[in-house]
Amino acid sequence: MQSTSSKLWMAYKLRLKRRWLLWRALRKRHQLSVVRNRTRQITRDAILGFSTVRNEILRLPFFLKHYRALGVEHFLIVDNNSDDGTREYLAEQPDVSVWGSTHSYKKSRFGVDWLTWLQIRHGHGHWCLSVDADEILVYPDNETRPLRALTGWLDARSIPSFGALMLDMYPKGRLDRQIYRSGQNPFEILCWFDHDDYISKMQDRTYYLSVQGGVRGRVFFPNEPSHAPHLNKIPLVKWNRRFAYVSSTHAILPRRLNKVFGQSAQNPPTGVLLHSKFLHVVIDKSREEKQRQEHFTYSSRYDHYYDGLMANPDMWCEASLHYEGWQQLAELGLMSQGDWRP
Repeated sequence: MQSTSSKLWMAYKLRLKRRWLLWRALRKRHQLSVVRNRTRQITRDAILGFSTVRNEILRLPFFLKHYRALGVEHFLIVDNNSDDGTREYLAEQPDVSVWGSTHSYKKSRFGVDWLTWLQIRHGHGHWCLSVDADEILVYPDNETRPLRALTGWLDARSIPSFGALMLDMYPKGRLDRQIYRSGQNPFEILCWFDHDDYISKMQDRTYYLSVQGGVRGRVFFPNEPSHAPHLNKIPLVKWNRRFAYVSSTHAILPRRLNKVFGQSAQNPPTGVLLHSKFLHVVIDKSREEKQRQEHFTYSSRYDHYYDGLMANPDMWCEASLHYEGWQQLAELGLMSQGDWRP
């Protein structure tokens, strides 16, 4: 049990860290150049989408279609030096504002510094959804209940954040066996997932629930489970310009915002981010990213991970489950309806 003085000292250190993260974002704003700024279109209560992308022309049509259908009204996207037409495609979209940067993704805290500045500048007072181009959010009744219904429920209970498990989806057979076409639902191909062997650990310092495991733990990190990617995310937040993500969208400050996975008496719902990383293009992307060394803090530690993906593996096993929809995920305990009911 921590003493009162220890708790106060920890709170003070976390406050200093949050201020440092906000200062970083202010400094890194100079690395952004405007490609197309349509932020004057943002209405007072608009739900906003934020993302950093690089060479995602293949995924973006479905990504935008999905989140528009959920109710995202404006997208604020940073393009990190794409050369496949991503920037030009985004600039043509009527509900997208685009910034470009040629600077290091890794040294911007994997794009978080850039997005934090945009959230300070444009997200204050809005519900902000921060997701990668390969993350597709589902939640209870998402087919019939848009994001505004969810955020309305959260607002009514003064709950400012919403958690989701990132669920790695994969095909049956080798990764290049089925070719993805732009605009297609990626989960027609990536329709399998691991439903168990997840490890969770509460970080008392930040109220942050770390989750690891799943198919990447099973296939790529069986002997080093602590090196497997973290799967817990807080993608949806009622933003305040004093907030700051700490590590991607895995954790956020102030730390009270991290209480999203069953830690609250209000029992809010949770969602799942279906992860479309393992389309056939991941083979070439892994080859490129192994050279760039931009995606992990200790990049050389993950060379074997890229080598494994370049080997075009079959990630399916007898325990794999076929994806059937959000109800299945709720029954398996991978998401929760909480007290949110129709």
